[in-house]
Amino acid sequence: MTHLRAYLACIFIVCAWSGWITISRHGVQTALQPADITLIRYATALVCVLPLVIRHRWSRFKPHQYLLMGLGIGFPYTMASFYGLKVLKAAHAGVLVNGMLPVMGAAAAWFILRQRVSALRYGAIGLIFLANFVMAGGDTFSLDHSLGIMLLLGAAVCYTTHMIGVRLWQFEWRDVLVAVPVVNTLLFLPFWFFCPTALFQAEPGEILMQAGYQGVIVNIVALMFSTYAIARLGTITVSIFMSFVPVTTALLAWLLLGEELNPWELAGIVGCSIGLFLYAWGQTWEARRRVLH
Repeated sequence: MTHLRAYLACIFIVCAWSGWITISRHGVQTALQPADITLIRYATALVCVLPLVIRHRWSRFKPHQYLLMGLGIGFPYTMASFYGLKVLKAAHAGVLVNGMLPVMGAAAAWFILRQRVSALRYGAIGLIFLANFVMAGGDTFSLDHSLGIMLLLGAAVCYTTHMIGVRLWQFEWRDVLVAVPVVNTLLFLPFWFFCPTALFQAEPGEILMQAGYQGVIVNIVALMFSTYAIARLGTITVSIFMSFVPVTTALLAWLLLGEELNPWELAGIVGCSIGLFLYAWGQTWEARRRVLH
């Protein structure tokens, strides 16, 4: 039952993160600047969890642990993502950020956590990576997009750091829920004053939409679920689920933003689906073999 809840949490995270990329792509095309959306995200979350912040036992972890875990899903991640979304489509951003997570997550889990999986599951990771690469299409990897590509890959590195930190230091969802908004609001607020901003010129409806989705759904609910899933399933399995975000992002971008799906993206969707099925089948096979032995 615990694993079932963790898998359901992963499914919610995929849906939430797909919506996050889509709504962020929309947000950076309005008057709001990346720094504005970032500030709205963490300030909203901080206000919502303030009672928990006051009661939290901060001595549980060291300052550098809070910093690495918090900044991994914090403003370095969001700013790199938002500026990357100014250059690339939402579907391609999903590919470069979340599609890279299985590879980065598996490498980090291998070297840092000593976490191993079967050859079949490593094969599934490779297939998902190739499918995401196909989804991006040849025109994505051009010199004109090089800055956006580097920013989005940097965001993937940040998120991998967050997942490894949660698993390595055994952060619980309550710890992450209070630490992420505190660390990022305190560190980013002084930085925001020197960034391009149009916060006070933006439509109130746009601000409320970003606050509700970025601050509450993503930075509270999805963050709580992702921490729960990482603690029970491990970084590799959660990153596999996150790699399915490009598929749902492409579909949402097609439905909500009018971004057309080309044959490469459709082929990538099929490849990701097959890879996810193989990974899940390999995981079940490993569990049965352990029981038999």
